[in-house]
Amino acid sequence: MRATVFKALGAALLALLLVAAAAHSRPWHALEFKSFDLWTQLAAPGRSAQPVVILAIDEPSFQQLGQGWPFARSLHARLIDRLRADGAAAIGFDVVFADPAADPAQDAALAQAVGRAVAAGIPVVLASSRERVDSASATLWTEVQPLPALRAAGAVPGDAGVEPDEDFVVRRVPPGAQGFAAVLAQHLGAPRPASPQPGLLAYRGPRGSFDTRSYYQALEPGLLPAGYFRGKTVLVGRSALTASELQHVQADAFNAPFALHGGERLIPGVEVQATLLDNLLTGDGLRPLPEGWSALLVLLALAALVPASLRWHPGATALLAAALGTGVLLLSWLLFSAARLWLPPLLPLAAVLAIYGATALAAYAAVRRRARQVRTMFAQYVPPEVVARLVAQPQSVRLGGEVRELTLLFTDLADFTTLSEQLSAEQTAELLTGYFNAMTPLIHATGGTLDKFIGDAIMAFWGAPLADAQHAEHAVRTAIAMQQAMAPLQAELQARGLPAIHMRIGLHTGAAVVGHMGSRQRFAYTAVGDAVNLAARLEGANKAFGTGILLSGATAAQLPADIALRPLDDVLVKGKTEPVRVYTPCADAQACRLAQAALEAFQARAWDAAAAHLHALLERLPGDPAAQRLLQRIADARSLAPDAPWTAALALDKL
Repeated sequence: MRATVFKALGAALLALLLVAAAAHSRPWHALEFKSFDLWTQLAAPGRSAQPVVILAIDEPSFQQLGQGWPFARSLHARLIDRLRADGAAAIGFDVVFADPAADPAQDAALAQAVGRAVAAGIPVVLASSRERVDSASATLWTEVQPLPALRAAGAVPGDAGVEPDEDFVVRRVPPGAQGFAAVLAQHLGAPRPASPQPGLLAYRGPRGSFDTRSYYQALEPGLLPAGYFRGKTVLVGRSALTASELQHVQADAFNAPFALHGGERLIPGVEVQATLLDNLLTGDGLRPLPEGWSALLVLLALAALVPASLRWHPGATALLAAALGTGVLLLSWLLFSAARLWLPPLLPLAAVLAIYGATALAAYAAVRRRARQVRTMFAQYVPPEVVARLVAQPQSVRLGGEVRELTLLFTDLADFTTLSEQLSAEQTAELLTGYFNAMTPLIHATGGTLDKFIGDAIMAFWGAPLADAQHAEHAVRTAIAMQQAMAPLQAELQARGLPAIHMRIGLHTGAAVVGHMGSRQRFAYTAVGDAVNLAARLEGANKAFGTGILLSGATAAQLPADIALRPLDDVLVKGKTEPVRVYTPCADAQACRLAQAALEAFQARAWDAAAAHLHALLERLPGDPAAQRLLQRIADARSLAPDAPWTAALALDKL
């Protein structure tokens, strides 16, 4: 057993090493990104609740304004004045004004508009950026800031740079407090993030989740109602993805995490900034959990699946693995949607699958080895169906002796010695082979274990090696079927001019020691104990009662009502003080009632009543040996002196 544990654990650890190696690959990261996108798509409310308006520099704006990119800065000045007049809360331009315009008046107009807005208490944030310059010796980053005149007028720079992942989806919040959205959020009163660890974006929905208007709509009178921007944060940025004016510049667009189910593939950079601002204002961004949480889940899966693979049926282990995998996904989803925590489900989920697969292979190898052993041991005792169950449930078998409640069956052929004297050895063997071939399938059909053939006798039992809650019923029904199967054999003997043979069967239910017994060189699966001896003696007692099947009260007590029994007498077993009532199956309900009444009257020493019941029974069953025997016992009891000792039970060994 210890070797099996080590093999299963070793296989699981090897599988985990392979998973850990795969976790550093690009395909793994791509799958992890997609799991984040899936949770994002399922959790996104679809709209932002923040008072944020995006003024998109889009295709309609190019057409309506009749200008190419970049727009004249006096146009931006007009826009700022409109927003100031409307009472906007803050203005953010996701546009870098780093180079002076050809006409200095344009820069002056924009600076004056910025100054008027700031004087009115409206913060204006202008995008800055960082440009990478690679040289032969080093990589340098250059800060690209808005024009000094704009900053002097009160504009605040904010780094609009983001860090998309390999698939060009922005999922991480830029670190630091100088980001474009972070600067806007600070001016709007949002607290600085308490944790220095960068968070993850909680998208509100696909493109268009924020109130978005075309740039020109804010300039043309009457297109938007007066006061439309009151109390709102207005973000201005490029949104045109097909305009010819933008074909020769870097388009400010990123892949969206909503493309899994046919959502729009691209999202403008200004909407990413709006999402960042929304997260900062609401404090609703996502925080990644430490990697130790994933490691803990992997350890829990290891602790659950390795013991289960050793003790449980493979189907139950598969259900446990499925439950653990489902639990990982559910935990990741609940943390994502309710606690705003990101626990990547891919590593623990892959670990569950890897551990299950490895332990299943190890268990399969162990099962195959045990299967060969079990098949070898039990194929000669029990039917193939039982062997298959033993192979599937090896834990149900204990090698060696164990105490079980069994129902034991013994058979014997009456007058077989006389018959065998009239047959040759070959004919005797042929007869026994036919007899055993007829009886063995009946025993196996109800899950019985064929213990041994003893000359012309059969020993079988029910309730081991597999537990059987209905072992008594199965044994008795088999005994009835065996007696019915004797008719063709008897007819065959009569057709050959040979005397008929009769089978006697004894059955008893009780505790016995069952298991592989013998020496190291030779052993057999068998049962021993008083219950075995009593079943054998009941088989012989059939001769005294003239019955074909005799069973004990312990067996009768466990039978269903549809198996009608006729009580015969009470017998005393050697070494026991309590009598055992013996029965025989009987389909005549009236005969069963008369026998029961006669036996009760006999025990009460009501001789006349007992005799009357027995005479009535003999009228139904003329010459019945059991009834005649009890009548003789009544006559013997009548002849006793009144003070003579008397017992209603007979000694079994005297029958």
